[in-house]
Amino acid sequence: MALRHFRAAAAIAVTLALATPAHAVTEIQWWHAMTGPNNDVVVKLANDFNASQSDYKIVPSFKGSYADVLNAGIAAFRAGNAPGIMQVFEVGTATMMAAKGAIKPVSEMMKEQGEPFDPKSYLPAITGYYSTSKGEMLSFPFNSSSMVMWVNLDALKEAGIAEPPKTWPDVFADAKKLHASHPTCGFSLSWITWGLIEQFSAWHNVPIGTKANGLDGFDTVLEFNTPLETKLLENLVELQKDKSFDYSGRTNTGEGRFTSGECPLYMTSSAFYPNVKANAKFKYTAVEMPYFPDVKGAPQNSIIGGASLWVMAGKTAAEYKGIAKFFTFLSDTDRQVYLHEVSGYLPITKAAYEKTKASGFYKDNPILEVPLKELTNKEPTENSRGLRFGGMVQMRDVWSEEIEAALAGKKPAKDALDAAVSRGNQMLRQFERTVAK
Repeated sequence: MALRHFRAAAAIAVTLALATPAHAVTEIQWWHAMTGPNNDVVVKLANDFNASQSDYKIVPSFKGSYADVLNAGIAAFRAGNAPGIMQVFEVGTATMMAAKGAIKPVSEMMKEQGEPFDPKSYLPAITGYYSTSKGEMLSFPFNSSSMVMWVNLDALKEAGIAEPPKTWPDVFADAKKLHASHPTCGFSLSWITWGLIEQFSAWHNVPIGTKANGLDGFDTVLEFNTPLETKLLENLVELQKDKSFDYSGRTNTGEGRFTSGECPLYMTSSAFYPNVKANAKFKYTAVEMPYFPDVKGAPQNSIIGGASLWVMAGKTAAEYKGIAKFFTFLSDTDRQVYLHEVSGYLPITKAAYEKTKASGFYKDNPILEVPLKELTNKEPTENSRGLRFGGMVQMRDVWSEEIEAALAGKKPAKDALDAAVSRGNQMLRQFERTVAK
């Protein structure tokens, strides 16, 4: 009798177990803008995290360009279906800050979830960009880069140029020499405003705008129409006439001009590395950005490009717990070393940089240390900590329009920069009014 009762009870227990729902996994949407090899990196990170535990599932979704992700994320928040994590490029920081009630500050979330998070463990140039004036980090650094100059060493040798250029006068002279064997382009660059205004100003320790380039308040005033910036643009306008310098567009669509061999000198992101490694059929290197040697203290330090991960508001406690654990997972030193070595993006922590350096990696791969040396060249100043201008995505287009007008010979360089500053200030005042509502 007892045995029959035991078997019956066991059968009931099995039936109940089978009827119980499986362990619920909390899904977390991650919207991003990574393409090509770096999209593969994003997918691998999500898969590795998902395999490391069974409570949370990161679901990465490609949403187009950086601007597309930003616009889609804001629209989704308004519609009540924003992702848990959104990758936003660095110049979208002010826009995200101003989106009242739309974000969950990373430092706040990590503290609430009991996850270790020390802003001082990250590279200072990165921490400052994504923090409040009080040092509270708003977003999580993910793919940080800086601008470098890519150099076709075979083309330089052919032109009788002994070494890559270090100063802007060297660049102007070398571009003319290279033009003889490269009639359509001696020198060019991507991200025209990032290079000629944003990075150029930081590298020379001159302001783009007041209030520490907007980091100390949205009521900033632009001021990059000085003789220094004018001198740079005037020289490029002159070189554009015979294509010793040739404009390659507002974004990075022209980068193939370097890997194809068309443009022997090319300034763009250090994250261009995997593409160059895969496609360049010539000897190449990357060097620090050029500077004007008559500017006292130059070079200073570069500022970061790339993007950070923003946590959206209105999510469940389980989602925030999962996101916090994912960010801890991403901060792991060995994982950061791996990401740096395969993607060309910077290690975001001091520990990862030091471990990479100690391993001797840079002896065989010196290119990947160039942007790190730029960022850490000197302690950041209020002119070189970064920038935070409202409506920066749209403002970059306005600045580009004016630079394009100068390069096309439609207006003098000084007039173009004056107009870029004036139109930009109008946009900043409009942004202030929007934030104040």
